[in-house]
Amino acid sequence: MSNQAGVPDIRLVAGEPDFDTPAVIAEAEVRAIREGHTRYTLNAGTLSLRTAICRKLEEENGICCTPDEVVVSNGAKQCVIQAVLALCSPGDEVIVPAPYLGSYPEMAKLADSRPVILPTLCSENFLLDPKLLESKITEKSRLLILCTPSNPTGSVYPKPLLERIAEIVTKHPRLLVLSDEIYEHIIYAPATHTSFASLPGMWERTLTVNGFSKAFVMTGWRLGYIAGPKHFVGACNKIQTHFSSGASSIAQKAGVAALGLGYAGVKVSEPQGAFYLFINLSSYYGIEAKGFGKIENSESLCRYFLDKAQVALVPGDAFGDDSCIRISYAASLTTLQAAFERIKKALISLRPAVPV
Repeated sequence: MSNQAGVPDIRLVAGEPDFDTPAVIAEAEVRAIREGHTRYTLNAGTLSLRTAICRKLEEENGICCTPDEVVVSNGAKQCVIQAVLALCSPGDEVIVPAPYLGSYPEMAKLADSRPVILPTLCSENFLLDPKLLESKITEKSRLLILCTPSNPTGSVYPKPLLERIAEIVTKHPRLLVLSDEIYEHIIYAPATHTSFASLPGMWERTLTVNGFSKAFVMTGWRLGYIAGPKHFVGACNKIQTHFSSGASSIAQKAGVAALGLGYAGVKVSEPQGAFYLFINLSSYYGIEAKGFGKIENSESLCRYFLDKAQVALVPGDAFGDDSCIRISYAASLTTLQAAFERIKKALISLRPAVPV
């Protein structure tokens, strides 16, 4: 796109990553089509995907739930509007910290509820002031919407602040929280993500919304989910029954593959200095590699990478830990990208990243 002067515009507006969905996820969808997984699923989502979501929430977020406490929808935004419609009645108040995703106040209006906008300050990193929140809660307050990491500010709510907000919520039994966590994996150290529902006493008061668009580069796939107490999530599911029915069957197969990327057996300690990664790949030990032999230890795994991927790495047993291998990233970005692409393909050949 060009302006009137004919100079091409540089567009920094899209809320989506500028690269493709990971191949493992795309291949899972293609396989689902070829295997005939193209019919309606359960309205709430396939049991395999909801089970994978429960595992993800427990291991990554500290939230324990069961598949009947999860509903899969056509994107996280559908989860949010269904929750607002399920929870709010005419005349209720929906509390929204500003700046906010433009849809939040409009969703409240669709439920015939009133959005209550609470301003935040740039000097406070656009984080909600608990004192302001407490002063604005009334008997009509029904839902507080939190988005962390935030769109549009990029702010991340630290755990102590969320705990203070939880204390306030506890004082108001009718007030519930919708925690939009779609950006949870796009976060920069030293910030860390805390799920509101993981705080003491907050599972019963919280609906957690997440999805696949941002972290897995699946914006066009339209796949999200909501987790919370069964009676609340069940109400969302009833609305979905008459609204859109279940999410795409093949997208759900891809969703299982996406969540499986987090359980592919690779454990990494984030380096804080030097230029090395010391990666635990011991879950691949014991596997018989076609045309190579059995992967028994770090030394044989490094030989496998050299033979099959033409990438030279150092076995961890040379440093006293046979569960790991060492990667030096003192190389150009182009070289590193090529190396990791080869390593990824070698690991996928060794064992598919996830059963779908």
